[in-house]
Amino acid sequence: MTVESTAATSRRSAGSKAAATGSKAAGGTGGRTARATAKKGAEGPELVQLLTPEGKRVKNAGYDKYVAGITPDELRGLYRDMVLTRRFDAEATALQRQGELGLWASLLGQEAAQIGSGRATREDDYVFPTYREHGVAWCRGVDPTNLLGMFRGVNNGGWDPNSNNFQLYTIVIGSQTLHATGYAMGIAKDGADSAVIAYFGDGASSQGDVAESFTFSAVYNAPVVFFCQNNQWAISEPTEKQTRVPLYQRAQGFGFPGVRVDGNDVLACLAVTKWALERARSGEGPTLVEAFTYRMGAHTTSDDPTRYRHDDERAAWEAKDPILRLRRYLEAAHHADEEFFAELEAESEALGKRVREAVRAMPDPDHFAIFENVYADGHALVDEERAQFAAYQASFADAEGV
Repeated sequence: MTVESTAATSRRSAGSKAAATGSKAAGGTGGRTARATAKKGAEGPELVQLLTPEGKRVKNAGYDKYVAGITPDELRGLYRDMVLTRRFDAEATALQRQGELGLWASLLGQEAAQIGSGRATREDDYVFPTYREHGVAWCRGVDPTNLLGMFRGVNNGGWDPNSNNFQLYTIVIGSQTLHATGYAMGIAKDGADSAVIAYFGDGASSQGDVAESFTFSAVYNAPVVFFCQNNQWAISEPTEKQTRVPLYQRAQGFGFPGVRVDGNDVLACLAVTKWALERARSGEGPTLVEAFTYRMGAHTTSDDPTRYRHDDERAAWEAKDPILRLRRYLEAAHHADEEFFAELEAESEALGKRVREAVRAMPDPDHFAIFENVYADGHALVDEERAQFAAYQASFADAEGV
């Protein structure tokens, strides 16, 4: 399996022409609304971009300084992060298809948004994810195999959140934004020099919890960054049915800045998130970052995206692939050679093997645990359902004995 095998590589020439140039990040203080200005592309809304889909560097007056000191080694590190994250994700998807996991939520196509923003955080920052932030978990030092126990049904989360300042995955849509806001308010009262970042999707932006978190964070000037990965689809619901304005513009109504960044551009995501986090740490309050990206695969492995979207839409986004984009830049700048790519390919295969062996070494889930702890004293309907499920399970044993 090559590092790009999970995203088609045939249609590479048709890239986005909406390169944002001349952006200016106006910081502001207190309640002043900061706004990143960029050249408007054909889409209309402003977009911060530092790397075009063809891998060409775009100057940006507002955000260049946040990546000005990046070294070739760090650029190769970002590429490595994205490749290994994609390889882990592909292995998890395969394991679910083989019956080793009950479900999996793929991040395919969103690697740049997650790695760029994840690498922008400091060790003392605190991260509140949803259930798809596998790349951010990688940046925070969470072992990939620890992410899989919940999806296998053998634990409720396989890591200590306080060891990496990375909260457990949140399944309830949007609730983690309130948790992040409360935590940010707390560290502000403690006088800590750190920030909080909360991840959510475009679909979650329609939840009341998200609106409430915007209100509280603005009123209390909480040091929190709301990082929305707009992957265009809330399961089968397109973004245009979620909002009448670009998502980042919603922040204006709450009194804090919003920025739209090219979510397939790892450098832009790194720069914009660094700016937003520094703004939070300096006491200037919350920021909404909308990473404009695309979910290349299914919402989860229980979903069939071919029922609600067309192949040509995916093809257009394949041309903006975040990994290929950075590879083109590395090659053009002579920052990486074939030896580097070959060694990384071998490392990615080793990671896939380690993940596969770790999952298969996990215990099987308790199929009847779902019926426990629902009612303290039992319930007739639950007892009936347990008996029906037991009979269903026993039917497989009878079939194997035939």
